[in-house]
Amino acid sequence: MNVVVDIADLAVSKDPESTLITFSLGSCIGVTIWDPVAKVGGMLHYMLPEATVSPEKAKKTPAMFCDTGVPKLFRSAYELGAVKRRLVVKVAGGSQLMDAAGTFNIGKRNYLA
Repeated sequence: MNVVVDIADLAVSKDPESTLITFSLGSCIGVTIWDPVAKVGGMLHYMLPEATVSPEKAKKTPAMFCDTGVPKLFRSAYELGAVKRRLVVKVAGGSQLMDAAGTFNIGKRNYLA
């Protein structure tokens, strides 16, 4: 069963029938984690590096930001039995879109976060 991780969302699963997928990363970042022993996997699709730009949104939607979404992703995986030292972590995304001058540089800022 496919589990779609939307923008500013995360999912964690221990179900061997689940496949976590996301679409259209663009300047967003996708973070995946996998514990091969516990067979726990997770995915985060965050939009912005720091929750300080909107603390109220961060409380409501922590997966929108790197600094609130990544800890939540890891905590959720640990709750299902994942162990930090066994985790395989991969990151994708962070492109620069429609900002040729690099004024906002969201993709790069997301990657560096």
